[in-house]
Amino acid sequence: MDARVRPFARAETIAVGSEMLALGRVDTNSGVIADRLATLGIDVIARSVVSDHLGHVEIAVRTALQRADVVLITGGLGPTDDDLTRQAVAAAIGREMHEDAEQMARITERFAKRALAMPEINRRQAMVIDGAVRLDNPNGTAPGQWIDLGPQAIALLPGPPREMTPMLDRLVAGVLGARAGEQRTYSRGLKVAGRSESSVEATLQPLYATWRAAALPVEATILALLGRIELHLFVRTADPAAAAAALSRAIAEAATALGPSVYTTTDESLEDLAGHLLRAAGWRVSVAESCTGGLLSARLTDVPGSSAWVDGGVITYSNALKTVLADVPAALIAEHGAVSEPVALALAAGVRDRCGTQVGVGITGIAGPDGGTDAKPVGTVFIALHTPSIVACRHAHFVGDRVVVRHQSVSAALDMLRLALTGHDPVGLAR
Repeated sequence: MDARVRPFARAETIAVGSEMLALGRVDTNSGVIADRLATLGIDVIARSVVSDHLGHVEIAVRTALQRADVVLITGGLGPTDDDLTRQAVAAAIGREMHEDAEQMARITERFAKRALAMPEINRRQAMVIDGAVRLDNPNGTAPGQWIDLGPQAIALLPGPPREMTPMLDRLVAGVLGARAGEQRTYSRGLKVAGRSESSVEATLQPLYATWRAAALPVEATILALLGRIELHLFVRTADPAAAAAALSRAIAEAATALGPSVYTTTDESLEDLAGHLLRAAGWRVSVAESCTGGLLSARLTDVPGSSAWVDGGVITYSNALKTVLADVPAALIAEHGAVSEPVALALAAGVRDRCGTQVGVGITGIAGPDGGTDAKPVGTVFIALHTPSIVACRHAHFVGDRVVVRHQSVSAALDMLRLALTGHDPVGLAR
């Protein structure tokens, strides 16, 4: 790279499309872009989603150029009247546009190969901003554009991920990689189950100052996700070996501090781990689910090869089926209620005996939004585990809507299974 050209360090993404604001569509492209740029040591410092409005997109581009070295814009390159990204960028940087004859021929040929007449509106996809380099799009009719502004640059990329990602990868391997500095951002992480975000934060807080004061500083971010907490660690350096060593030390320190609540320092899921542990023990599992309605079974069988450790189970939504399918005594339900520790334990034992497995799991609870009482509010869940060596039940109260309660319940059940199979208390660690 020319020493006179400043390397790119900061990027901003702009997703153009009213559908992501008004219709609930999600911008997934920006996350892909951030991941790719991180490998080059280019940090995404801001993201925005902008409606299909010429003035709004122009303002977004002008604003991004005030703080970023490279701006990557996705969407708005189609042939319709609301595809205004080209015009907005041209206006933002004070340039004109022209029709690119080669691109016009490509578009015409693409329609001809399908025995279709090209609509006149597709001509606008051949419009290129003066000074821009056209980025070919073999997966669609919307080409991208790369505009070199000296110390800065703008990339116009199509919105559909199957068109955007290959084009982005070519930029990363080409001009973006050439304009990146020597330093790269390296990261590692770990995942925690059965603990709250505040609990994890309080445990790790004493380590942060040590990590930041190290010869190679380590930065940390905690994410609270459905059913788990994730710790992500980052270092920025031109030395990959130094990065690996610093991250390994920090991960080991964090794992020691958090103890058995850490279930992976790689990228394994709880269901992956449960499957590996069941297979290693030579055990099979069956489940009886009430409030989760089969979600635990689905998570377990999402793992390829799960037939080696999963027998199956039952969805016992009604009280009658708890008795018919899982041998829960009707008198037990009448005495304690369907949502109770005795019934959860009976579900786990009953399905284990019925299926002839070594492990039985029973879940019963109140997912809401109705059905709660003062004694058993919405979010009350009992999760029971029955193995050859452990009989345990967790009484949990999950906060959130119906979807959250159900998914938290399944994650808790999987974590109980993991803990029991690794010789830990499946209940006592939860907090």
